Amino acid sequence: MIAPRAPRRRGEGGGLAVLVVVTVLAWLAAPHARTLREVVAGGLPAPPAVQAPATGAARAVAFALAQRGKPYRWGTEGPDAYDCSGLTWAAWRSAGVAIPRTVAGQLADPPRVHGRLQPGDLVIYRSRGPSRRHVAMVVGRGRMVEAPARAVPVRLTVLRGGWLGAVRPGAGR
Repeated sequence: MIAPRAPRRRGEGGGLAVLVVVTVLAWLAAPHARTLREVVAGGLPAPPAVQAPATGAARAVAFALAQRGKPYRWGTEGPDAYDCSGLTWAAWRSAGVAIPRTVAGQLADPPRVHGRLQPGDLVIYRSRGPSRRHVAMVVGRGRMVEAPARAVPVRLTVLRGGWLGAVRPGAGR
Protein backbone atom coordinates (compact mmCIF):
# COMPACT_ATOMS: atom_id res chain seq x y z
CA MET A 1 0.00 0.00 0.00
CA ILE A 2 1.23 3.49 -0.84
CA ALA A 3 1.39 5.92 2.04
CA PRO A 4 -0.62 9.10 1.56
CA ARG A 5 1.44 12.10 0.55
CA ALA A 6 1.61 15.06 2.87
CA PRO A 7 0.11 18.23 1.35
CA ARG A 8 2.63 20.69 -0.08
CA ARG A 9 3.21 23.89 1.74
CA ARG A 10 3.32 27.12 -0.17
CA GLY A 11 6.73 27.63 -1.80
CA GLU A 12 7.63 23.92 -1.78
CA GLY A 13 8.12 21.93 -4.94
CA GLY A 14 7.21 23.14 -8.40
CA GLY A 15 10.89 23.63 -9.25
CA LEU A 16 10.64 21.56 -12.42
CA ALA A 17 7.62 23.53 -13.62
CA VAL A 18 9.50 26.78 -13.07
CA LEU A 19 12.52 25.40 -14.95
CA VAL A 20 10.31 24.38 -17.88
CA VAL A 21 8.67 27.81 -18.04
CA VAL A 22 12.03 29.60 -17.85
CA THR A 23 13.46 27.33 -20.57
CA VAL A 24 10.51 27.95 -22.90
CA LEU A 25 10.75 31.71 -22.33
CA ALA A 26 14.49 31.59 -23.05
CA TRP A 27 13.78 29.73 -26.28
CA LEU A 28 11.25 32.36 -27.34
CA ALA A 29 13.80 35.09 -26.59
CA ALA A 30 16.66 33.34 -28.42
CA PRO A 31 16.01 33.79 -32.16
CA HIS A 32 19.27 31.97 -32.99
CA ALA A 33 18.14 28.76 -31.27
CA ARG A 34 16.08 26.48 -33.49
CA THR A 35 15.03 24.05 -30.78
CA LEU A 36 14.49 23.89 -27.05
CA ARG A 37 17.34 21.36 -26.91
CA GLU A 38 19.76 24.05 -28.19
CA VAL A 39 18.57 26.42 -25.45
CA VAL A 40 18.98 23.76 -22.75
CA ALA A 41 22.45 22.82 -24.07
CA GLY A 42 23.52 26.45 -24.27
CA GLY A 43 22.02 27.55 -20.98
CA LEU A 44 19.94 30.63 -20.40
CA PRO A 45 20.66 33.85 -22.29
CA ALA A 46 22.91 36.40 -20.62
CA PRO A 47 21.20 39.19 -18.73
CA PRO A 48 20.54 42.31 -20.83
CA ALA A 49 23.41 44.26 -19.22
CA VAL A 50 26.02 41.88 -20.66
CA GLN A 51 24.49 41.04 -24.03
CA ALA A 52 26.07 42.33 -27.21
CA PRO A 53 24.72 45.63 -28.56
CA ALA A 54 21.48 45.27 -30.49
CA THR A 55 21.50 45.30 -34.27
CA GLY A 56 19.90 48.13 -36.20
CA ALA A 57 16.84 45.96 -36.84
CA ALA A 58 16.49 45.13 -33.14
CA ARG A 59 16.72 48.83 -32.24
CA ALA A 60 14.11 49.72 -34.88
CA VAL A 61 11.74 47.01 -33.62
CA ALA A 62 12.21 48.09 -30.00
CA PHE A 63 11.45 51.70 -30.94
CA ALA A 64 8.31 50.74 -32.89
CA LEU A 65 7.05 48.52 -30.07
CA ALA A 66 7.59 51.34 -27.57
CA GLN A 67 5.12 53.48 -29.56
CA ARG A 68 2.21 51.08 -28.95
CA GLY A 69 -0.92 52.85 -27.80
CA LYS A 70 -0.04 56.18 -29.44
CA PRO A 71 -2.71 57.53 -31.78
CA TYR A 72 -2.75 57.29 -35.56
CA ARG A 73 -2.67 60.60 -37.37
CA TRP A 74 -2.17 60.74 -41.14
CA GLY A 75 0.97 62.60 -42.23
CA THR A 76 2.71 62.46 -38.84
CA GLU A 77 6.01 60.93 -37.81
CA GLY A 78 5.90 61.22 -34.03
CA PRO A 79 6.68 61.57 -31.29
CA ASP A 80 3.06 61.87 -30.07
CA ALA A 81 1.23 60.28 -33.04
CA TYR A 82 2.14 58.36 -36.19
CA ASP A 83 0.83 57.32 -39.55
CA CYS A 84 2.01 53.95 -40.84
CA SER A 85 5.06 55.12 -42.78
CA GLY A 86 5.86 57.74 -40.14
CA LEU A 87 6.16 54.94 -37.57
CA THR A 88 8.47 52.81 -39.71
CA TRP A 89 10.50 55.86 -40.78
CA ALA A 90 10.97 57.01 -37.16
CA ALA A 91 11.81 53.48 -35.98
CA TRP A 92 14.57 53.00 -38.54
CA ARG A 93 15.79 56.56 -38.00
CA SER A 94 16.18 55.77 -34.28
CA ALA A 95 18.41 52.87 -35.33
CA GLY A 96 20.58 55.18 -37.44
CA VAL A 97 19.25 54.02 -40.82
CA ALA A 98 17.77 56.55 -43.24
CA ILE A 99 14.77 55.33 -45.25
CA PRO A 100 12.24 57.26 -47.33
CA ARG A 101 9.35 58.86 -45.43
CA THR A 102 6.46 57.60 -47.57
CA VAL A 103 5.12 54.09 -48.16
CA ALA A 104 5.87 54.37 -51.88
CA GLY A 105 9.46 55.37 -51.16
CA GLN A 106 9.86 52.66 -48.53
CA LEU A 107 8.70 50.03 -51.00
CA ALA A 108 10.93 51.33 -53.79
CA ASP A 109 14.23 52.13 -52.03
CA PRO A 110 15.53 49.40 -49.67
CA PRO A 111 16.46 45.92 -50.94
CA ARG A 112 13.52 43.57 -51.51
CA VAL A 113 13.17 40.59 -49.21
CA HIS A 114 13.72 37.22 -50.85
CA GLY A 115 13.04 34.34 -48.48
CA ARG A 116 11.92 34.48 -44.86
CA LEU A 117 10.84 37.71 -43.27
CA GLN A 118 13.01 38.92 -40.40
CA PRO A 119 12.39 41.36 -37.55
CA GLY A 120 12.67 44.91 -38.89
CA ASP A 121 11.48 44.02 -42.39
CA LEU A 122 8.75 46.25 -43.76
CA VAL A 123 5.69 44.69 -45.38
CA ILE A 124 3.50 46.76 -47.67
CA TYR A 125 -0.22 46.14 -48.19
CA ARG A 126 -2.95 47.66 -50.35
CA SER A 127 -5.22 49.97 -48.38
CA ARG A 128 -8.16 52.31 -48.77
CA GLY A 129 -6.25 55.18 -47.13
CA PRO A 130 -5.04 58.35 -48.82
CA SER A 131 -1.85 56.77 -50.23
CA ARG A 132 -3.61 53.49 -51.20
CA ARG A 133 -0.76 51.64 -49.42
CA HIS A 134 -0.05 50.60 -45.83
CA VAL A 135 3.28 49.60 -44.26
CA ALA A 136 3.96 47.61 -41.09
CA MET A 137 7.14 46.31 -39.41
CA VAL A 138 7.79 42.63 -38.78
CA VAL A 139 8.73 42.01 -35.15
CA GLY A 140 9.18 38.23 -35.37
CA ARG A 141 7.26 34.99 -34.85
CA GLY A 142 4.39 35.95 -37.14
CA ARG A 143 3.78 39.35 -35.55
CA MET A 144 4.02 42.93 -36.76
CA VAL A 145 3.66 46.42 -35.32
CA GLU A 146 1.63 48.99 -37.22
CA ALA A 147 -0.13 52.33 -37.10
CA PRO A 148 -3.21 51.07 -38.94
CA ALA A 149 -5.90 53.74 -39.19
CA ARG A 150 -7.70 56.64 -37.60
CA ALA A 151 -9.22 55.67 -34.23
CA VAL A 152 -6.88 52.63 -33.98
CA PRO A 153 -3.67 53.27 -32.02
CA VAL A 154 -0.25 51.83 -32.84
CA ARG A 155 -0.54 48.13 -32.10
CA LEU A 156 1.12 44.74 -32.16
CA THR A 157 -0.85 42.29 -34.28
CA VAL A 158 -0.62 39.11 -36.33
CA LEU A 159 1.35 39.36 -39.57
CA ARG A 160 -1.24 39.19 -42.35
CA GLY A 161 -0.70 37.57 -45.70
CA GLY A 162 -1.46 39.22 -49.03
CA TRP A 163 1.22 41.89 -48.87
CA LEU A 164 2.41 43.56 -52.05
CA GLY A 165 6.07 43.48 -51.18
CA ALA A 166 8.59 43.40 -48.37
CA VAL A 167 11.85 45.30 -47.96
CA ARG A 168 14.79 45.07 -45.58
CA PRO A 169 16.10 48.51 -44.55
CA GLY A 170 19.74 48.63 -43.56
CA ALA A 171 20.65 45.45 -45.47
CA GLY A 172 24.10 45.69 -46.94
CA ARG A 173 24.69 49.18 -45.56
